[in-house]
Amino acid sequence: MTPRPKMDQELVAINDKVTKMTEEVEKAIVDSIKAIKEKDMDLARAIIDNDEIIDDMDDEINEMCYMFLATQQPLASDLRYCISIMKMVTDLERIGDHCEDLAKYAVRMEREEYYKELIDLPRMADLAASMVKNAIRAFLDRDLKLARKVWRADEDVDELFRDIYEEQIGVAASDAKNARLSIMFAFVAAHLERIADYATNICEETVFSLEGAYSME
Repeated sequence: MTPRPKMDQELVAINDKVTKMTEEVEKAIVDSIKAIKEKDMDLARAIIDNDEIIDDMDDEINEMCYMFLATQQPLASDLRYCISIMKMVTDLERIGDHCEDLAKYAVRMEREEYYKELIDLPRMADLAASMVKNAIRAFLDRDLKLARKVWRADEDVDELFRDIYEEQIGVAASDAKNARLSIMFAFVAAHLERIADYATNICEETVFSLEGAYSME
């Protein structure tokens, strides 16, 4: 049987990579909305280009996990932990894809004249980014209380999404001049709502890895 210190050393290395990937993804969420709000095309294009880095991190972490499973043959909680990491980094990679899509919206909106100051979308982005950061922290720290707290926070994002969506659909229906832009704002909000959903997936994986069941109550 592989000595426990060796297994722990490899898990620490994997966790470090997950932390770095999370930092990249969290930054991409915040920056994508900043690019939209400030019409910063350089930032938007940097996010689009950086998605490849996030994809590479996903591949690297999965390879590390495959090697861990093959060489360490973990049992019980260690096995669940490694499998959960593989699922989580897939979620992080998909969040990165959403950020790339948001950056592309920034490019499309470059020449649009905004009919209102963007307040709720950046707020929604901050909430989603915080959920992702804390969901990963809960997993790495094995903090069930934090995982369930983050999972419940999705209700705040959902409520904000509904408010934004209804407002933008109302604009689209009543203001032909701004209909195209309002629909794009609604899609931006939908991307952020989906990002928050991925954070809840990560929280569920935390509970599964520690308790062996997907129970959030």
